Amino acid sequence: MNQSVPPKKNAYWIIVPAAGIGSRMGAVCPKQYLPLAGKTVIENTLGRLLALPDIAGVVLALSEDDHYWTKLSLAQHPVIHRVRGGAERCHSVLNALEFLSAKASLDDWVLVHDAARPCVSLDNIIELIETVKDHPVGGILGVPVSDTLKQVESERIQLTADRSLLWHAQTPQIFRLELLRNCLKHALADEKVITDESSAIEAYGYQPIMVQGRSDNIKITRPEDLAIAAILIQQQVLI
Repeated sequence: MNQSVPPKKNAYWIIVPAAGIGSRMGAVCPKQYLPLAGKTVIENTLGRLLALPDIAGVVLALSEDDHYWTKLSLAQHPVIHRVRGGAERCHSVLNALEFLSAKASLDDWVLVHDAARPCVSLDNIIELIETVKDHPVGGILGVPVSDTLKQVESERIQLTADRSLLWHAQTPQIFRLELLRNCLKHALADEKVITDESSAIEAYGYQPIMVQGRSDNIKITRPEDLAIAAILIQQQVLI
């Protein structure tokens, strides 16, 4: 009796680019190592990501000059792999993808998440994964724009944008390993402007899905964001 071989289950990997210095914070260390809710920012972020079920591994892209990471207990975590970060976020992500290419299947899923988004909801990430699991491209978290947006040139308002069509992009952003790697490689070679992983995918005609995220999935960029993140984390614990 012939028995068919069950299809291989695609693995899920996480990439966290964390090679930046966070110059807008004006802090004495990179923003991912600033204290937040009794830990560092990056420990809070990784704690959320490591809580995801069935994650194959986390690839952390760090600066070669980073001497903070090894002081954290998470540096010894068995599923976290460190790779060299690049000059820009896209270079760090591509380095991590090249590392994964030797360990993972090319059709495995890769979630890319900002190190400075420590308030991301576990349920929201799971919703993103479930929404795109059968999609040929992938998708991202985001929230609709609620503010009125103005296009400005030389301090003069040129027009008011139609906000009904606009969303704030967030992370994680999830794509197949091979597709994301190829698009990033081509985008860098073609000198395209890459602001996030989705922009590299979009540049070659693909259309990712937008999955509604939460407004509390903030990115820590300026000093006041750290205080807001601390309040959000405290509220999330109480919910």
